[in-house]
Amino acid sequence: MRILAIGDIHGYLAALDALLAEVRPTPEDSVIFLGDYVDRGPDSRGVVNRVIELERSLRVVALRGNHEQMMMDSRGGPGLLPNWLLNGGEEALASYAPEGRQGTLNDVPRGHWNFLDHVCVDWFETDDFIFVHGGLAPNLSLPEQPIPVLRWQKLTPAVKPHFSGKTMVCGHTVQPSGVPLDLGHAICIDTGVYLPQGWLSCLDVEEGTCWQANQHGKTRMLHLDDLEEI
Repeated sequence: MRILAIGDIHGYLAALDALLAEVRPTPEDSVIFLGDYVDRGPDSRGVVNRVIELERSLRVVALRGNHEQMMMDSRGGPGLLPNWLLNGGEEALASYAPEGRQGTLNDVPRGHWNFLDHVCVDWFETDDFIFVHGGLAPNLSLPEQPIPVLRWQKLTPAVKPHFSGKTMVCGHTVQPSGVPLDLGHAICIDTGVYLPQGWLSCLDVEEGTCWQANQHGKTRMLHLDDLEEI
């Protein structure tokens, strides 16, 4: 059984499908999506559909990212919608729009809202790893973690290890280099698929193998032990 973490997808379904074709997850594997399925890319709707489909045949854990949070919050009143639209929500709604008209929140299927509201979770842990979208408060247990930290905290070398001793695996802090950031106690696999030279990453967290695919479906593979040489 592999424990596979997949970073921020941001509406790039072609990259996700190319990545899955390389990784070939099985029902024995655990597949943890780190959030940010929507915004920026051309097919947020397709990405959410794909993750929902995968849940039917694979052992999937889907985390909420800050972009899901903005999408969810946009239903709270007209003043909150513009903030989401300025942060990639316009592209997301376009993927839900019927041909010939601009998308609205009413175009998002009920099943997608259910996925965001009730299927996605804030964090996930195994014996050796903690999976979050953004970050962790190092001295707090997982149930005590503030939502803004889980969604929005950036990973920098100044971030301290979690008191549990487990390795944090996260997305959110984009790596313009296109390779994961490995600090030992924390690993970030948001490798900027929406950037011109960016990649979508899937990490086997125990073995260290990282598969990547870009917007055009090109793939490559690297290993955490080799990052300093890239």
